[in-house]
Formats: sequence, C-alpha cells, structure tokens
Amino acid sequence: MALSLNIAAIRTNYSKKELSEDSVLQDPLLQFSNWLQQAIEAEVLEPTALVLSSVNAVNRPSARVMLLKDISDGGFTFFTNYQSRKGEELTANPFAAMTFFWPELERQVRIEGQVVRVPEQISEEYFNSRPEGSRIGAWASPQSREISSRAQLEEAGRRYASEFSGLGHVPRPPHWGGFTLRPDYLEFWQGRPDRLHDRIAYELTETGWITKRLAP
Repeated sequence: MALSLNIAAIRTNYSKKELSEDSVLQDPLLQFSNWLQQAIEAEVLEPTALVLSSVNAVNRPSARVMLLKDISDGGFTFFTNYQSRKGEELTANPFAAMTFFWPELERQVRIEGQVVRVPEQISEEYFNSRPEGSRIGAWASPQSREISSRAQLEEAGRRYASEFSGLGHVPRPPHWGGFTLRPDYLEFWQGRPDRLHDRIAYELTETGWITKRLAP
C-alpha cells in the first residue's frame, strides 16, 4: 500500500529572535553555553539532547540521539559503550559531528571536530554518579549487538544485579566510558522569517577563532 502522507506543505515561519555578528561572543564555547542555559530556562524538552554523527571504515555515516554530559574548555563530553557501533567508529575514525536543535527557541547548533577518550578517572566518576539501574544496564547490554529477545536482556540485568549485590556497588565495565569532541567548527542557526535564517559560523585557525556569516 502506498504512503499517503501529505508532508510537503508542512512549514513554520520562524520569527522569535535574530542573530548578528555583533551579538555573538568571541568564544564559541561560551556562546554555546549561553544558548544552552537559555534552552534550559525555556524548559526545552531534553535541552542536552544531540544528534551524534560518525563515519565507519568505508565512509558510511551513522547518527543517533545522545545526551551531552559536560562542556568545558576541552570540548563536549558524552559517555557510551566503547564496543558499540559508535564507539568502534569513533575509535577507528576519531572525527564526529554534533547537532543540537531547540525548536522552542527556533535554534540549531552544529559542531564538528576530533574525538578523544576522556581520562579513566572522569569515566569512573561519572559512572558512579549514575543510578544503580543504569550502571547494571551498562553491563547487561551488549550495545549494538544482535540479541535473541527482550527476555535475554532482562535476564542479563537480573544476573548482573545478583552478581553485584554482594559488593555493595556496581563497578564500571572496562568497555564503558566517555569521549570528548574537541571542536574546530561551530555554527549557530537562528530561524528567521521567509527562510532567510541567520547563520553565524566559528572556525578555528592557527591564530584563534574567526567568525563569518553564512547564507541560509
């Protein structure tokens, strides 16, 4: 049966805010932090949610939604299973892109750069801050691998919960930890009327960050 969705006419005319070269901060990480704080204050649903894009050995891209867990001068940090599809792709080809979209503010941010693993201590500290169920889940789920059923996953969760109950804590799996994306390109997009959107890009050069306006 053919699909009959009429989506071609769906559109929104953005008009809430504007973005100019004079209004952005010199440091793109501070500019991002400013926008993220505004998204949190506006009660955007999942303000730290991002689309992480990676590329495999044959240059085939893949993307998934994740949560940002830290931002610092070093870059943007997230955590995952290193043996997952994204973990293996980022290890083999350590470049990635992030996309944030905050529709309530009619804003998007694109980030590109090199990815590095965070120090073990940072992974350890964040893992220990997670709820116990999430820590057990990190052991129970062979992320991105094929499994026979939901029952297999749940049984693994019960098995690990029982195994660690006598320890008093759930240790971090050796295959689980963080990555930090160190940006060399960021682009801030603000929706504007008639599709004449504002796009301000930051590019890292040998002398520091430069900004430029891009056509929408």
